[in-house]
Order: sequence, then C-alpha cells, then structure tokens
Amino acid sequence: MSFRCITLSALLVAACFLPAVVADAQQAESSSAAGVLVRVDDSALTTVADEFGSSIIATSNGDAPPRPPENYASFSHGGENDSYFQGQPLIEGDCACCGGCDFWGWTLLPEGIIYRSYLAGVNESRLGLRINHIADNDDDEGAFFDGTLGGRKGIIRYGNRDAFRPEGFQLDIEAAAHVRLSFQEDMDVQATDYRVGVPFTYGWCNKQIKFGYWHVSSHLGDEFILRNAPNFTRFNYAKDSLVLGYSEYVTDDFRIYAEASWAFWSDIAEPWEFQFGFEKAPRCPTGFCGAPFYAVNGHLRQELDFGGNFVAQAGWAWRADEGGGLLRVGVHYYNGRSSQRSFWNQHEKQIGIGIWYDN
Repeated sequence: MSFRCITLSALLVAACFLPAVVADAQQAESSSAAGVLVRVDDSALTTVADEFGSSIIATSNGDAPPRPPENYASFSHGGENDSYFQGQPLIEGDCACCGGCDFWGWTLLPEGIIYRSYLAGVNESRLGLRINHIADNDDDEGAFFDGTLGGRKGIIRYGNRDAFRPEGFQLDIEAAAHVRLSFQEDMDVQATDYRVGVPFTYGWCNKQIKFGYWHVSSHLGDEFILRNAPNFTRFNYAKDSLVLGYSEYVTDDFRIYAEASWAFWSDIAEPWEFQFGFEKAPRCPTGFCGAPFYAVNGHLRQELDFGGNFVAQAGWAWRADEGGGLLRVGVHYYNGRSSQRSFWNQHEKQIGIGIWYDN
C-alpha cells in the first residue's frame, strides 16, 4: 500500500472519530463545573445541575417556565413565581434523540418500531442479502446467496412519537421471503421460506414486550426439485404460532432479549421454539461515519430435540436521521441446523458477508 493511500486512510479515520473525541472532552469539561448553561427556547436559559442522580432545571427569571427538554420523562412545576422542572432522563447516557416523549396519543402508521427485530435472527422480517460459503455435514457445498425480501411496519400506536425509542402500545405487520440461490447452479432457487406475522407490542422506559401471531411455510425451488428428484424427499414444513417476547436495553445501545413461541398448528414442525441473545447497535442518528455493531442469537426448536443454531454478526451500522431505520454491513457466522426449513434436518456451517436494513 502506498504512502498516499495510508495518509488518506488516516485522514478519513480521523474525520470520523475526531468529532466524538472533541464532544467527549467538552462533556467532561462541562461536568466539572457547577452547572451547564442550556438554551431551551428563544427567551430563556436554564442551568442544569446533577444531584444524587436527579436533574434540577431552574429558569433564569421568574417568568413562565420554558418548555422542558425532550429527553426527560416527567416533570414537576414549582409554581408561577418559583418555576422549575425536576425529572429523570429517559435512559442513562449522552444520547438525547427522542422527540415528543412527554405526550401520548393515537398515531396512524407511526415512525419507529417498539419491539425491534433481532439483528442476528436470520428468520426475522427485513431487507437483507448475504453471500455465504456453506458446508453441509462437513462436506463443502460452495457459495450461495441468502436473501431476505420483506420488512415490518407499525400500523397504529397509542403512545409517544419517538421514532428511536418509542413508548406505548403498537400493532405491527411483518412479512418476508427468505430465498436461497446457488452460485454453482446458475443462480437457481434452492428453497424459499415465507413468513408473515402480526405482533402487538408494548414499550416503557428501556423495556419492551411482544405478543403476536406468525406463520411460516417452506417451499423448494422448481429447478432444485427437477435436478434432485426422485432422490430428495420434500418436507412440507409449516406452522402457525403464538409468540411472547421480552427485551431490555441494559445500556443506551446494548440489548438483551428472549422469546418463546408455541404452534397451535404445524406440519413436520413441533410446537415449541425459543430464541435468546444480545446485541449492540447505535440508538441515535449516526451521520455518515456510523458506529460498530455486534449481535449474537441462539435459536432452539423442539423438532430438533431442542437443538438449533448459533449466529454471530459484527460490522458497521448507520442509524437514519428520520424514522429510526438501521443499515448494517458486516461479517456473518452460522452453525447449526439449516436456516432454510425445507432442509430442517441438515447441518450447516455458514461464513459470509452481508448487508441488512431494519425498520
């Protein structure tokens, strides 16, 4: 690599990380003072002081109190001549990107998802594409495209209007087609799993719960059937399930979760499935520089005697300025029974790269 390339790379890295370093230094400098002067509207200044984990915000004059900062969850008002607000931040950290957090109401087609999809969950509804090298039962199978064409959208919400960490009750709809294409067979379709679901979610502070219905059915590709018949046995894998999940943001951008689903109707599949994992990704808008992410997911299924698969992903992510969407690029590792349920009883090892977009 030439000296010019090294220099340009160093400048690019410095341009991305220097603003964050300066911001941290400014924050450290301001925290050592008695208070921080903050403008809350065009006519009032406030002084913020931290005492015992709470924040007291007092106006600089005796007029009507200014509009409280939007990253505070609750406030008390001292009166017309003694104007102040007191409250706790929504979540610890230096990220205050929520809007309209103190007002709940009805919203049709809201921005943001209360209970977000699991980043390392390969069967979630999203847009995504992975290029995988797959080995099956220790035999080298070659390269495949694993694509996901789908997404998730809020239909109606009773809650706030925050797109990045919304609170309230929300009804969503999701759908996706998970398709596998073979490089070795002229990009023939190997199999496709179809998923649809209707989750009902509730979020408060840094916690979320989900209850809903989802359906999955698997279908082999026509070319795969013609090429492998009559030696391959087709499995009509399908199930209709109820799901209950819980997630919690331990810090501003680190999440843990677990869910259980039970099928009230199934073919080939057994009723119970369990998922659990953790992930770290930027909560707030990142701009062009982005931020690192990593995610780990475990998935257990009853028809596999509660075996299943393990997934790990890591890379770089960008959070949109509006709407809360998350774009990721990174590396992908998968070990366990096949992510395509037409091959539900086959073992796979996947190593690849991918790009994903979640609402």
